[in-house]
Amino acid sequence: MQSPLWSRRLTEWCLVALILLGLGLAFEREIRSLQAQSEKVLVWSTMASLRTALVLNRLARQVRPDDPSLVEKNPFRLLQQLPASYAGEMPMGEVYRVAPGSWLFDPDCPCVGYRLLYPEWLEPSKDVGAIWFRIGKAEGGPSLSPLMDYRWLGTPLK
Repeated sequence: MQSPLWSRRLTEWCLVALILLGLGLAFEREIRSLQAQSEKVLVWSTMASLRTALVLNRLARQVRPDDPSLVEKNPFRLLQQLPASYAGEMPMGEVYRVAPGSWLFDPDCPCVGYRLLYPEWLEPSKDVGAIWFRIGKAEGGPSLSPLMDYRWLGTPLK
């Protein structure tokens, strides 16, 4: 005798619902991971552009050492076109004033910063909120080196 509250059909539908829920959760996790990977590629691309601009500026200063227009601390101003998400110059402590996904420059450091869209994928701490790169010299040329040992999706940022 079958119970009117719990039938074989209801069991099948519950099983199908659980399978769909599991697939939905797995799909959501993969989408979030893909979003974090695309953000990482965007950051690496922008950092490569900034490094290239710094190197080209240094070479131009070697060719024309007396040209005052080539003296620029902010590497974003060396780019032909600013990133759409460039928020301007501000100190590190005010990074939370800009929207996630924004780039900024701290002239006191001098450092380039990026406010993360998905900080949960960053190590060592999820509370960082932004990643920072100091402008310096390495082997005689300009460099952008991370202030901390950041790991994004397990890959070190350099």
